Amino acid sequence: MAFKPLHDRVLVRRIEEDTKTKGGIIIPDTAKEKPQQGEVIAIGGGTKSEDGKVTPLDVKAGDTILFGKWSGSEVTIDGEELLIMKESDILGVIA
Repeated sequence: MAFKPLHDRVLVRRIEEDTKTKGGIIIPDTAKEKPQQGEVIAIGGGTKSEDGKVTPLDVKAGDTILFGKWSGSEVTIDGEELLIMKESDILGVIA
């Protein structure tokens, strides 16, 4: 993929959740919400402070993250639906 986010932005691929509940009920596509969990694909270089120093991001490519329901902008790159969001939209990293 030939895409690199700028500054404090992160490129994320959503991780799909199970289509079945614990009780075995299958959830149809029309009733599912978009997942709020994803995998970091690429990160920007970091944020610049006023004195010109670059602060690197806390996440790295390959991290599994949680983000807010309405976070980021949906984009299609190489036929794949991805999200571009600021690092501040990320709620946490799943260890």
